[in-house]
Amino acid sequence: MKKLILAALATTALTTPVLANDITEFRIGILGGENAQDRLNSNECLRAKTEELLGVETKLFAPADYDGVIQGLLGGTIDMAWLGASGYAKTYLSDPEAVEPVLVKVNVDGGYGYYSIGFARKDSGITSLEDVKGKVFGFGDPNSTSGYLIPSIEIPTVTGSTMESGAYFGEVKFTGGHEQTIVAVANGDVDAGVSWADGLGNWEDGYNSGALRKAVDAGLVDMNDMVEIWKSKPIPEGPVVLRKALPEDVKVKMTGLMASLPAMDYDCYYGVAAGESKGFMPITHEAYDAIIEARKLQSN
Repeated sequence: MKKLILAALATTALTTPVLANDITEFRIGILGGENAQDRLNSNECLRAKTEELLGVETKLFAPADYDGVIQGLLGGTIDMAWLGASGYAKTYLSDPEAVEPVLVKVNVDGGYGYYSIGFARKDSGITSLEDVKGKVFGFGDPNSTSGYLIPSIEIPTVTGSTMESGAYFGEVKFTGGHEQTIVAVANGDVDAGVSWADGLGNWEDGYNSGALRKAVDAGLVDMNDMVEIWKSKPIPEGPVVLRKALPEDVKVKMTGLMASLPAMDYDCYYGVAAGESKGFMPITHEAYDAIIEARKLQSN
């Protein structure tokens, strides 16, 4: 894999784009987590760099939900995406030959784990999951790892109950995405919710990277008004995937572009990667075996 990336890095140094074999356009899918326009803005620099590198028209797609990206990858209408681990698991279980994981985001401490973070308004008096009993709890998207899959497995071990509305929480709501959950908690539309963060750095910054950091950067929330009420075990960061059917030269070039992005243009990388981190490093399918098993169990 290191040789693959080095070869790709050499390719990215070319000043004249070479038309990629057998493709006429390249399509990048962007998972939900913040509103569509912000997602498009954060990834516009990647779109432009991809277009220059491949020499073909490059388009961004920001569907309303995670499943829009997953179905695009399965149907061949999206060529590359940064998926969550659960989204990758669903894609793999639907069609093992659809995509291949190539890179994973590495945190500033060298690890590639992150956390599902439960939080509430500080002035609500909620300081733990026990305080949310009978109240409204918000989750992001059913295909989100930190926004639903992991909390749906780990929270019941704390509450001793199911995640059905009325069982422990008065109501369980799907907000549609991480940003929506953060805003819903901040506005008091739900009493508590979950989102994702690397768990590094300061709470008031929304940690170093993740949806909370993006919301702070966007001015949507003041973390000093929030309190952390729950934290999951470490979750493996989701992979950057490429459609397996793409020509090999395209895969090599795009792997190299993503791997070199922090060194090439850190501001662009910061937007694409949702905050401060080291960069994208090689990853293989085996890193997601446990998440795939969890996803299988959930669907049974």
